[in-house]
Amino acid sequence: MNELKDLFLLDKEVVFLNHGSYGACPKPVFEVYQEFQRQLERQPVEFLGRNVMDMLAESREALGEYLGVSANDVVYFPNPTTAINMVARSLNNLLEGFYGKPIQPGDHILTTDHEYGALDRTWQFTCEKLNMEYTPCTIQLPVTNHDVFVEHFWTKVNEVTRIIYLSHISSPTALIFPVEEICRRARQAGILCIVDGAHAVGQIHLDLKQIGADIYTGACHKWLSAPKGSAVLYVRPELQEYLDPLVVSWGYQAEEGYGTGHSFIDYHEWQGTRDMTAFLAVPAAIEFQRQQGWEIVQEGCSKLARETRRRINALTGLSPICPEDSGWYRQMFSVRLPDEIDAKKLGKRLYEDFQIEVPVIDWNEKKLLRVSIQGYNDQSDTDALLTALERIL
Repeated sequence: MNELKDLFLLDKEVVFLNHGSYGACPKPVFEVYQEFQRQLERQPVEFLGRNVMDMLAESREALGEYLGVSANDVVYFPNPTTAINMVARSLNNLLEGFYGKPIQPGDHILTTDHEYGALDRTWQFTCEKLNMEYTPCTIQLPVTNHDVFVEHFWTKVNEVTRIIYLSHISSPTALIFPVEEICRRARQAGILCIVDGAHAVGQIHLDLKQIGADIYTGACHKWLSAPKGSAVLYVRPELQEYLDPLVVSWGYQAEEGYGTGHSFIDYHEWQGTRDMTAFLAVPAAIEFQRQQGWEIVQEGCSKLARETRRRINALTGLSPICPEDSGWYRQMFSVRLPDEIDAKKLGKRLYEDFQIEVPVIDWNEKKLLRVSIQGYNDQSDTDALLTALERIL
């Protein structure tokens, strides 16, 4: 995979094993992005006033095809957190308008204890405002198999569970959750199911229709390697009319001839003057990966991830958090570290002494090292990490 290193803009003095946090954009995609920015600055009125809506439609078409859904059912947001905040502000509309029952005091949002901190805070804030309960289901480590996961999670569903929210790939533990079966059960039970796929887009194959989530969001700037500030929100068509815009602008109740003719797009896409060029570069990211034979690249990354996980677990003597070769992880994995480790100090030393960028996480009274393997990584990077860990631990 060495030949891909030169196609990324990353500092070659740094061993970069943290693609999961913010991604990294390849040079060809970044050049497309910058060209869009130059067009914007050369003639802002032409770009924003006359052309951008058509260009966004073309970009959504490519993204919809990539995700297996209609372009009219996806809309761009700068990040999954913003997308979920919009959805959270419309919860009562969704539950009363589509499901016929408004929120009652004490209703629950069921989640896991592996969720991304910013969105935990979003749902806690929302529940305080709506007099709801945000209820995490404890998922003990190690996980065993997906059927056990689903059955355990489903034991926490009861008569006041109105919403299920969970990650497709968890942020701290990097585990691929069996969201398809949970979405299926939620649909049968009349429970709104919202999936955070921030780490899924570009890391695993996605067919959003098959997954069956009512609402699904993902980051394009992470594993798809689009420019920063590009994310997608999918909402199944029956629910779209119940979502209020987070920012009310010209698309709201658009006059004839102004909007796209699809309220879901018009209400949420145009939020006033902003740089939307990252959205326009998403098709370039999809095409870059296609040209590079990304399925083969991903297989190589997955193999290196498995080997590296085994080596780190052998070094620490600690057991893995999930079985090997069982569909629990792909290009990103987390491993336990000894309890006595100071996570902040270890992360700082890895970077300052060894120039290794990798997150060390304090999570649920456990210390975890989360390693991302992207196409620009090779064994020299993981060897450097193992050498550093051997010296420190």
